[in-house]
Amino acid sequence: MTSTATPSGAPTSPDQLSAAARDAIVSGRASLGIEFGSTRIKACVIGDDPQSVLAVGSHEWENRFEGRLWTYAIDEVWSGLQAAYADLTADIERRYGVRPEAFAAIGVSAMMHGYLAFAEDDELLVPFRTWRNTNTGAAAAELTELLGTNIPLRWSIAHLHQAVLDAEPHVADVAHVTTLAGYVHWQLTGRKVLGVGDASGMFPIDPATRDYDAELVRRYDGLAAGRVPALAELLPEVLVAGRPAGELTAAGAALLDPTGALRPGIPLCPPEGDAGTGMVATNAVAPRTGNVSAGTSIFAMVVLERPLTAVHHELDLVTTPLGDLVAMVHCNNGASELGAWAGLFGRFAEAAGQPLATDAVFEALLGEAVAGDADAGGLLAYNHLAGEPIAGLDEGRPLFVRTPESRLTLGNFMRAQLYGVFGTLALGMRVLDGEGVALDRMFAHGGLFRTAGVAQRMLAAALDAPVAVGDTASEGGAWGIAVLASYLAHADELSLTDYLDDRVFGGARIDVADPDPADVAGFAAYLDRYRAGLAVEAAAVAAL
Repeated sequence: MTSTATPSGAPTSPDQLSAAARDAIVSGRASLGIEFGSTRIKACVIGDDPQSVLAVGSHEWENRFEGRLWTYAIDEVWSGLQAAYADLTADIERRYGVRPEAFAAIGVSAMMHGYLAFAEDDELLVPFRTWRNTNTGAAAAELTELLGTNIPLRWSIAHLHQAVLDAEPHVADVAHVTTLAGYVHWQLTGRKVLGVGDASGMFPIDPATRDYDAELVRRYDGLAAGRVPALAELLPEVLVAGRPAGELTAAGAALLDPTGALRPGIPLCPPEGDAGTGMVATNAVAPRTGNVSAGTSIFAMVVLERPLTAVHHELDLVTTPLGDLVAMVHCNNGASELGAWAGLFGRFAEAAGQPLATDAVFEALLGEAVAGDADAGGLLAYNHLAGEPIAGLDEGRPLFVRTPESRLTLGNFMRAQLYGVFGTLALGMRVLDGEGVALDRMFAHGGLFRTAGVAQRMLAAALDAPVAVGDTASEGGAWGIAVLASYLAHADELSLTDYLDDRVFGGARIDVADPDPADVAGFAAYLDRYRAGLAVEAAAVAAL
């Protein structure tokens, strides 16, 4: 394991830091990022040093299952945004004794994909349909064949075309379709635009033009002619990072801050999706880099040097905020099953009269994983609480399997559970290997990597690539979109890659784990068993 760190030159004493932060806020030099996540709306302010978070605010919200579709109420978008912003300004006032009246720039990010359809008079035609809906199978299959590229169930074009196939009454009135980030940005600025990364979850992007693929647009317009307007009329304008995307209007300022303190005229960067802000937050926007996010689900983003040679159902093609192609491996199941086992062992410690904090339980168990055999001793673990399309499973059944010859030890058990977190991800990443995609480094983030080194080491083995873990991006996508907002002032002089390398991550502490050859061979053996054992998993779904 190696570490790198560079002095940032920022003030070091608490008083200096507080004074500099206060000055940045009072003078309007700070940048604001807002992200609509699946369970929280977060606001984050950064100052002259983009790496430094000055204040944060948040508001919890939940999706609803209504009419057999997952949705969020539109009025909760605005009440939630106002609550998160109010929480942010309260944090600023507590820390610095001031309330913000202006920012250098603002950025909006949100969950990618989904479907927000509006009439000519800007009326919302049907409730917001989120990325979580899977009713678009027929449309996705037809579009994948027509366009010659994988169209996932959650993409906006799949939602639109499914509505066309189902002859939904609202289709006749559709005049504009956008994502959640695009909708909020539109209401704040009056501009119907979208960052290229978020747009790539609506319709395929041509990396040469950094815009919707013109040939594929022509094909879809031919298919849907007479049923919906041309896509050029329906979809938002596409902008790359650094391009001006409008200014906060008086109406937009009142939507964000009903107290009236916030002044209009603040520039906004192009609105982006959570995948794009995650790439920024992990400095993974250059070819041959990528990031892995591990939580309830797990996904990997890999920036490509060239287009893929074939269509693969395991891979979604999206883009960076600059418009470079990215292969996305998205798995529905992440670390939840591992957490359940940690909870069981934690309860055992408590019952034995030796209670441990959750982090201490993980530290002890993951430490045992390091001591396990490289191939987990022949043990096998599936973390499938939900269905897993990459593995060919419509439903999931968590399983732990061993043979009489397996070596059942705590170390092997925990290594098998960790390997299981990365199993389906590795299946998708092996498809990229087959395409000859090279990786210089993957950046890992998520609570699984809080225990120093262990999950990072196992992921390096699974990917056979160096895995970096850093101490930046503590606020995730909200911080990432704040960084994109701050980049507006530097786009004429620096590329986004150089801005991130030099101005944002130059002083970041980063730990890099190189793949251990023994671990790489051990995981490969485990994955062979994992792939063969999917028949057992499928049988469990059928029987149970």
